[in-house]
Amino acid sequence: MNVVIGYIVALGCIFGAYIIHGGNTEVILHALPLEMMAILGGALGAFVVNNQTKTIKAVLRNFGTLLQSSKYTKARYMELMAMMYEILQKVRKEGLMSIEKDVEDPHNSALFKKYPTMGHDHHVVEFITDYLRMMVSGNLNAHEIESLMDNEIDTHHHEGHAAVAAVARLAGALPAFGIVAAVLGVVNTMGSVGQPPAVLGGMIGSALVGTFLGILLAYAVVEPLGGLMEQKLDEGTKEFNVVKTVLLASMQGYAPQVAIEFGRKVLYSTERPTFAELESHVKGKK
Repeated sequence: MNVVIGYIVALGCIFGAYIIHGGNTEVILHALPLEMMAILGGALGAFVVNNQTKTIKAVLRNFGTLLQSSKYTKARYMELMAMMYEILQKVRKEGLMSIEKDVEDPHNSALFKKYPTMGHDHHVVEFITDYLRMMVSGNLNAHEIESLMDNEIDTHHHEGHAAVAAVARLAGALPAFGIVAAVLGVVNTMGSVGQPPAVLGGMIGSALVGTFLGILLAYAVVEPLGGLMEQKLDEGTKEFNVVKTVLLASMQGYAPQVAIEFGRKVLYSTERPTFAELESHVKGKK
């Protein structure tokens, strides 16, 4: 919803100011099809050349989520904490081997099924079970696992950032393609210098529309989408950091209640539950 509202405000104010100043919208509408063809066609062609297929697919997947509200809510994090608490409590009471079946087959695990929001997110489940499996094997210490977690989280972030960078490059290229379209319009105008001033004025106006559209598309349309994609990527990375913090605290000997408190402290203030809220939720899930 914010995306739609933002575009309405931005475009409404820009074109509204133009109309209030007495601007002729027919000039823009007349030039729009060909100018958009030159700008968007050139920019999209360059975008395809500039990015690998996997990056293009990642951008398209991200665009599909931009109109959706963030899934990383306080309720989601509270469910994550409750699930981690129950896993660690089971380990503390029954030993690491007690979670072996849950780790090997999380989709049929009663423990993971108890938390449907997290249990259906295969990225988070895979991250958790991979490191629980290492803890069960007992071959790695906390420092080694922490290093491996950091590397995996960095890889996840860099992989996601490839799509953000691709959109940022596209936004940066759009003004240049607007200039290209404008230059072509000027070239066309120079070839018609014998025409009446009114005709030449219209041709020059159409050429300038290209520069306007390139700048407008870059800074009012595409670049804001890239910024939103980056924010959503950071939220996803934060969730992995919460899991990492809780598991490492447990490996260092802290009780489950203390371990999830470590994870709570990692959260952004806008999604972080209070100590009392989390404690009440965890006890309610038992």
